[in-house]
Amino acid sequence: MSWDDANARFKVVINHEEQYSIWPSYKAALPGGWREAGKEGSKEECLAYIDKHWLDMRPLSLRKAMEGQGRATGNDNSSS
Repeated sequence: MSWDDANARFKVVINHEEQYSIWPSYKAALPGGWREAGKEGSKEECLAYIDKHWLDMRPLSLRKAMEGQGRATGNDNSSS
């Protein structure tokens, strides 16, 4: 299978840090730490889904740490 094959089918996958990727549909087992995000289609369709849903590229743990720092210093920047 080529990642550039126009007929290839993929699944959108997400990890515990809420980072997205694509995975070939024909492979039954996902890599460790990844789960299906609910979208399957062509590479183009899956990448468009990721573009629409992955709005903050920071890992979840970093976002949480930054939120905690903002609360600790009294600077809640979550609304900006």
